[in-house]
Amino acid sequence: MCGRYMITTTFAAMASLFDAEPVTPGSNALSPDAPRLNVSPTETVPAVVSRAGARRIEPMRWGLLPPWHRSPKQPPLLINARAETIAEKPAFRDAARERRCLIPADGFYEWQGEKGSKIPYLIRPRAGGPIAFAGVWQEWGPPAERILTCAIVTCAANATLAPIHDRMPVVIAPADFALWLGEAGHGAAPLMVPAPDDALVATPADAETRRILARRGG
Repeated sequence: MCGRYMITTTFAAMASLFDAEPVTPGSNALSPDAPRLNVSPTETVPAVVSRAGARRIEPMRWGLLPPWHRSPKQPPLLINARAETIAEKPAFRDAARERRCLIPADGFYEWQGEKGSKIPYLIRPRAGGPIAFAGVWQEWGPPAERILTCAIVTCAANATLAPIHDRMPVVIAPADFALWLGEAGHGAAPLMVPAPDDALVATPADAETRRILARRGG
């Protein structure tokens, strides 16, 4: 699964990377344009969507809420959608066909070890820079209180991550952004595969990062 990640790329750099309309820092329910080293479920996160031929960076609650949920607090908390079953699960199947998004990140965390002594690992692109998680999104709530919610699509871990965790986020390459967003027609399902083994590197989180993660229950 993916339960924590980090964002250090500025909104301006995101807009350039995704060829999307820019975001004004601090607006649209997004945090100020500052590093977020411990993005956690239920927080508001930036997500790239394609609407009427234009890409936008939208604020979304991380934790998809199906239309039938009566409250954001109603379980389960759907932060991840498994690639193997996304087309079948009622909570995700319509979104997988019609509402896919890209979720910018600069790395993510997984924990390894026995309960009570797990060590967080930071997984980042070997070449540096941001990456794009495959995501799906859903509007939820009455019209006057409507919010956008999202989940990160996950798949089996590649050889690099398998010793740490058996799952990983699906990472979409820039050449496939249009296909995942539905701009290039159908056929996005083959993108839901592990990243190449040499694309990411995993290292134990440093002491300061561990303290940051621990403050949020990491």
